[in-house]
Amino acid sequence: MAHAHGDDHDLHRGYATQIERDRAAKDAFFRSSSHSPIPARARPDFAGLASFPVDSAHRFAGLRLSSYEGDGPPTFEIPTSDGGMRPARRVGLLRFEVGGVTHALTAYDLSGGHDHSLFVPFLDATSGTETYGAGRYLDLEPEPDGTYVLDFNLAYHPYCAYSVEYSCPLTPGENRLPVRIEAGERLPGHDAGG
Repeated sequence: MAHAHGDDHDLHRGYATQIERDRAAKDAFFRSSSHSPIPARARPDFAGLASFPVDSAHRFAGLRLSSYEGDGPPTFEIPTSDGGMRPARRVGLLRFEVGGVTHALTAYDLSGGHDHSLFVPFLDATSGTETYGAGRYLDLEPEPDGTYVLDFNLAYHPYCAYSVEYSCPLTPGENRLPVRIEAGERLPGHDAGG
């Protein structure tokens, strides 16, 4: 059994290292790219994005998309941060378990059916205090077997968190989680050790 535990530790270390590399690359992009959402005047002082420590317990693999069971229509207009509306479609639900309780997030298609990616915005008990008040986002691609990986370590703030020049979809109320998701990006000044 000690061998299996060691393998788990090595897998977690490699997984965490890859996420840290991706975060460093994003910081470099935000700091230097002309396409950065950070206003040009603030880029010289940009110290990097704040994130919760990587925790593989916030990664849920092998999830199947189930039928949407909510009250909302399949197609609708999702409100945006600049007061606009954007066409969206409810594709289905992704169920996962936190602390022994099953939760579900609605996955959306914002591409008009032009690609297979899912847009999963969410609010949780950290929203508005430790994380951006309008929610965080996940972008999911199907795995080869048709399942999805819901990895909250990859949760990110929309560009409108950094500048009002951007128009970002607002998180629908049906994607409000009653638990703390201490993974992914967070607001500066709330250092959780990562």
